[in-house]
Amino acid sequence: MVDDDRPPSPEEMLRVIEEQRTATTKWLSGDPLLLYMPWGVAWLIGFTAFFLHYGLDERAYAPISQMQALAVLMAAQMVAGAIAAFGIVRMNSLVRGESSARGAMFGYAWMAGMLLMVVICSRLGPLLPPDETGLLWAGTSLLVVAVLHMAGGAIWLNWPMFFVGAWVAAVNALGVLLGAGWHALLTAVLLGGGFIVAGVWLRRRER
Repeated sequence: MVDDDRPPSPEEMLRVIEEQRTATTKWLSGDPLLLYMPWGVAWLIGFTAFFLHYGLDERAYAPISQMQALAVLMAAQMVAGAIAAFGIVRMNSLVRGESSARGAMFGYAWMAGMLLMVVICSRLGPLLPPDETGLLWAGTSLLVVAVLHMAGGAIWLNWPMFFVGAWVAAVNALGVLLGAGWHALLTAVLLGGGFIVAGVWLRRRER
């Protein structure tokens, strides 16, 4: 007969604590597919539209206007942002204290960064040629994404998140130097496709 009322041994307690710690850490780190896949798909679709508009030889590859390409990108990013925000809110609702405060401040930093980007681009955009205006909006938005990913990685000691931010910064810088067409192509392939690959790889690594 097994005594179900006996107190657990120290070894059993340590095992349970470790299992709970591992499960909690995995939950709070978020689902990589939920965090990376939506943005990857949004950038792949949106910046492909921009690439078809700009081309690489100053000739459009498809009859897509800059405003149409921007509308596609903004719509895709709104969907991606809503999905990512749901994941962040879900994670943040499970923690209290310093972790909750960090998550809240990090979310406000995203909001402030994007609002500041809109203010700067709205003020300087009309002073530039159309292609340079599009490059200004794309480059500054990816700048915010890169810096905040690296900051988030530093806050939570999350190296994949930090390196993703560094990758966004490198691709963005190279694209800005090469021009609007190349920036759209590199962003669609290396960042859009890269985020999709990163989400799948990190999910497989967790399993």
